[in-house]
Amino acid sequence: MRRNITYVGLDVHKDSIVIALAEEGRGEEVVEYGSIECSVTALDAVIRKLQSRGKRRLEFAYEAGPCGYEIYRHLTGKGFNCSVVAPSKVPRARGERIKTDRRDAVQLAKLLRSEYLKPIYVPDEEDEAMRDLSRAREDAKQAQGKARQRLNAFLLRHGHRYHGKKHWSQVHLRWMGDIAMGHPAQQLVLAEYMEAVRCCTEQVERLTEQIRHFVPQWRMAPVVNAMQALRGVSLITAATSVSELGDLSRFDNPRELMGFLGLVPSEHTSGTQVRRGGITKAGNGHARRALVEAAWASRFPARVSRALLCRQEHLPQEVRETAWKAQLRLCARYRSLMARRKPRQVIVTAIARELSAFMWAIARQVPIN
Repeated sequence: MRRNITYVGLDVHKDSIVIALAEEGRGEEVVEYGSIECSVTALDAVIRKLQSRGKRRLEFAYEAGPCGYEIYRHLTGKGFNCSVVAPSKVPRARGERIKTDRRDAVQLAKLLRSEYLKPIYVPDEEDEAMRDLSRAREDAKQAQGKARQRLNAFLLRHGHRYHGKKHWSQVHLRWMGDIAMGHPAQQLVLAEYMEAVRCCTEQVERLTEQIRHFVPQWRMAPVVNAMQALRGVSLITAATSVSELGDLSRFDNPRELMGFLGLVPSEHTSGTQVRRGGITKAGNGHARRALVEAAWASRFPARVSRALLCRQEHLPQEVRETAWKAQLRLCARYRSLMARRKPRQVIVTAIARELSAFMWAIARQVPIN
């Protein structure tokens, strides 16, 4: 019987790629091809050599990692089938205590041949660029928070407490500028900490402005604008969610999206015993964090504020109706769970789970450019 397909497992690292080959047919042995430099040029050389040996149909698979999607885009651009799989979804034997690059490549080739691997969603280059921009802003916000915490801790350690109404306002910054420390070295430390906060704040503002600049040029701009009809979902939250999740129509139903975000309860059921725990926290943590932050807005009574009305001005009536339905549902849900004395973080997580369903519904109502 003639074998038509050769399945190629790639164990990709920063400097090398280990390759294993599996011929079509479950009885065929999986062999290690060897190790090459991690570059598309070296990979093209391997492909030419395999094709010269009569292996015309090649299918590839590798695990997602820090090297990104360069290999995937290169292979699919040349017409090959390539699957990028999540490392957590590749089955491992529990008793196995030996892990090598060769074994990983062989395992990928075997699983690809058996059609067991489920590829992840790979964003196109424009979506990935917007995702990088939103993640850069998120990193800057984290750096800003750490810089502020260091400054506050330094002042508290030396007995300086701010009793004003709002921290990090101009009044607060002027108050810190008037502080005289007991030693010149401590005065220098205070100045450096304040400068670090200022630099981080300016970086956040620059990146926020760049998101505002690039979103209107993005093919997903209609979805981002429609998402902002929801209460608590501003430009940054909408851009982060869409850039991380991509086209939400790829999810057949809201439950799939909730599971992808890791917002569903974990469960261990056996026989008649049912045990449910905290959320799984699987999938995309960036989008999950953005949704949880947006869910806090549901603690207030349902209303359409002036800012929300401005965001909804040019949106279709169908989207606005869905957004109002979401407000009524989520605000009532928050009050109901508070009446049952659930912890606030549990309530907000439950609201975020339902908010993702409304985002899915709105995304399906808006055509993508």
